[in-house]
Amino acid sequence: MRIVFITLSCLSVIHGGGRGSSGKENDKDGATEKPTRHLCQNVFNECYQSINWTSCYEKLISTCDRKGRFFMPNFIHRRVKVSEQADESPTEMHRVHIPSSALQKSKGGGSQEEEVVLVTTVFKSTYFMLSPSQRKRSRSRSGFTPNLPVHSQGSPLGGLVLFVRAGSHPVKDLSQPIKLTFQHDRQAKSGICVSWQELQNRTGQWITDGCDTSESGDTFVCNCNHLSFFAVLVNPVLSVDEANSTNLSYITYIGSALSVFFTVISLIIYLCLQRRRPEKAISVHMQLTGALLCLHLSFLLCSFWVWHLSETEEGWVCRFLGFFLHWSLLATLCWTAVEGFHLYLLLVQVFNIYVRRYVLKLSLVGWGLPTLIAVVCGIAGVYGKDSLQHKDSGNQNSTSQICWMSKDFPQRLVVSFITTVAFPCLVVLCNSCMMGLVLFKLWHVRGDTGWKQEKGEKRARLWKDCATVLGLSCVLGLPWGLAGSTYMSLPGIYLFTILNSLQGVFMFLWSVALLCKSRSDHNSSIKDPSSSQKMMTTSFNN
Repeated sequence: MRIVFITLSCLSVIHGGGRGSSGKENDKDGATEKPTRHLCQNVFNECYQSINWTSCYEKLISTCDRKGRFFMPNFIHRRVKVSEQADESPTEMHRVHIPSSALQKSKGGGSQEEEVVLVTTVFKSTYFMLSPSQRKRSRSRSGFTPNLPVHSQGSPLGGLVLFVRAGSHPVKDLSQPIKLTFQHDRQAKSGICVSWQELQNRTGQWITDGCDTSESGDTFVCNCNHLSFFAVLVNPVLSVDEANSTNLSYITYIGSALSVFFTVISLIIYLCLQRRRPEKAISVHMQLTGALLCLHLSFLLCSFWVWHLSETEEGWVCRFLGFFLHWSLLATLCWTAVEGFHLYLLLVQVFNIYVRRYVLKLSLVGWGLPTLIAVVCGIAGVYGKDSLQHKDSGNQNSTSQICWMSKDFPQRLVVSFITTVAFPCLVVLCNSCMMGLVLFKLWHVRGDTGWKQEKGEKRARLWKDCATVLGLSCVLGLPWGLAGSTYMSLPGIYLFTILNSLQGVFMFLWSVALLCKSRSDHNSSIKDPSSSQKMMTTSFNN
């Protein structure tokens, strides 16, 4: 019954014309029938229970009564002159500018009134239910609605929706648009202005029709040719405050220092293994460990050297350290890719892996390609001082600096994306395929004989296989794949920082495992000379 009452009330407003129109209906006896009016503070609760609550709210709110001591936060309901423009701010973050032409259009063509009711307020975005099709598309990064560009997928800025209504007649197709201002805290990215289009069953969709978007500093400006419910859809950028930034810095510095120490020990172990039994895999491991040593050492040097520079000072030392850090990163990624290629030869080619001057050719790729890229970037003037911004406890932006790619270089983002995003993604993708092939081989080898072993032997074999898989994951650089988690959550940033700052420690554990295996193989070959012939051809140490 309540829904029927609200529907009848809406219809009475439509036919009655509401306040500010010539909606008085004179019967033959000259009597005047006034439309049903609602209290402003009750309109939302009444309309929200209807099927199409936004349409109901638009029709009732401009004709409602403000009786008694009426007060609603962030709610403006007042009469304005149609001959003047209107400026209102329902909140500190929202501002509305309506030109005189829009106010004149809102009173209707036949009305001679000089004033209309202007209503503006904000709603929580949770009151707006997306249609099933748009919910599905918004969860899919590849999908998009016909009226909504791909980059506009996101959530309303601040979780708020701005409502603007003038007069009792719908206002659209304005020649002079209204101006809506949405302020943000610089944590929004790729925002776009949208308005609400109501569908059926209390659902709707955000559309961009009739609205243009511009951004100026910390403000989104929407120029729209109609009045409705408005929002700015944004894709939020994950921010790190000063406390977490300090914690991450300590983790990185300590982890990198440990990696430097343990990579030096790993190099010593690899040299001993190489003297005992020269193998191509040991040489590849040794080159990757050397690249990791350069990477962590250059990072520490770049971080500490910038402390001695003033905010505007740069110098050739900082540019050289930026070059060294970039070259070390590229060398680490290249040797990680070489590890995957070498593993492919062992697992797929098996008996036909002899290549003349094999290690030398791999070294030309592992060291030559990074050198070529870094030299070209250095000649182009890429390197210098870069600034990283974060928020402190007072919600103020502060910066930390590092010798890396200069923030003043015009194409810095392009170079950074290609060399530090696209290239690592390609390496991780290829090496993940190699890792999948390793798992398949292990499963195939263990399939026939592994399940027939004793329970204790099976458990020991399982632990060894798990250790092999984890070790190979670090050797193949799969922890770099966690970089994608840094865009989604703060725990993802911590996980990525911990695992990648401790890569040198993981390489040390891998070298110790190889040393123990080498001693075990040496002892077994002394006891049984023929046992060396029984080793798998696809051993990871060959």
